[in-house]
Amino acid sequence: MISTTITENVTKSARHTNFHLSAGPEDGPLIIFVHGWPELSLSWRHQLPVMAGLGFHAVAPDMRGYGRSSIYKRHEDYAQREVVADMIELLDALGREKAVWVGHDWGSPTVWNIASHHPDRCHAIANLCVPYHTLERGLDACLPLIDRTLYPEAEFPAGQWEYVRFYEENFAKACAVFDAHPYNTAKALFRKGKDGHRDKPALTAHVRNQGGWYGGATEAPDIPRDGDVVSEKDLKTYAAFLKRNGFFGPDSYYMNNRANAEYADEALNDGYLDMPTLFLLAEYDYTCECVRSSLTDPMKRLCRNLTSRNIACGHWMAQEKSAEVNAALTHWLVTSVPDVWPG
Repeated sequence: MISTTITENVTKSARHTNFHLSAGPEDGPLIIFVHGWPELSLSWRHQLPVMAGLGFHAVAPDMRGYGRSSIYKRHEDYAQREVVADMIELLDALGREKAVWVGHDWGSPTVWNIASHHPDRCHAIANLCVPYHTLERGLDACLPLIDRTLYPEAEFPAGQWEYVRFYEENFAKACAVFDAHPYNTAKALFRKGKDGHRDKPALTAHVRNQGGWYGGATEAPDIPRDGDVVSEKDLKTYAAFLKRNGFFGPDSYYMNNRANAEYADEALNDGYLDMPTLFLLAEYDYTCECVRSSLTDPMKRLCRNLTSRNIACGHWMAQEKSAEVNAALTHWLVTSVPDVWPG
């Protein structure tokens, strides 16, 4: 019987320390899960044992600035060029040439960049919520894709991405509200999606004009935990690491728009992706709104072997609808990436 026990591991290079969780046979096909803001490798707790049980060697790192991986003190240390280099170092440390890569939130831009800059290190890629040729190219690349019927330019110049402009203009204030009470911050963030809000501007669109997150409050509100997304035990783990490391690193991912755009311009093959690609669209994610907007148009044009599937959930898809995510990943791996199926 294949063990699905999740173990803790560390790899080190001269430039970076990578902590990662892993499960499954070490000689199984490698699948690497890349988390986003403001999460941990723990965010893939529902995927790792399932993939391990199928015979994959499933790995999920803490990204730089998070958990037990290296923490840095400059915004530029969180540019995509550096983050991608971390992942290639991890792949090398695991002794593999290629992996199936899966990303979510800021993990999606990282996986898109791995695919476009290092296609030789990819069997296939899958991303949740954030489509290709958007966030990894910097904020300016997202602006032409904004639904201006919902986000009039005079009121929302950056559309649903107004919160990114707030980071750029008020970084210390943005960090302070999250750092004030990490437990309440995580509790307020990790919530399931709700239908019926597609015709209203996303909450993230109001951050700038309200003077900050939570209507300009000095800390996150104390609201009940959403047990459909996160348990009390896991919430405390998130909060403990966010308290220890702070939000400077996680928030700095938003502070490299120009550098990320320059890095994206170095993509091979004019940015076209030929490997099998899966995109899981969250129907109730109103910041990365992909149901009726044109946000996925560049991805549909540039990904030549694309499979897409809608899941009725909010942004925290892998946690809120873990069974559906696992089923979608498994079906895609069987049908689109049969050469890497275990055995």
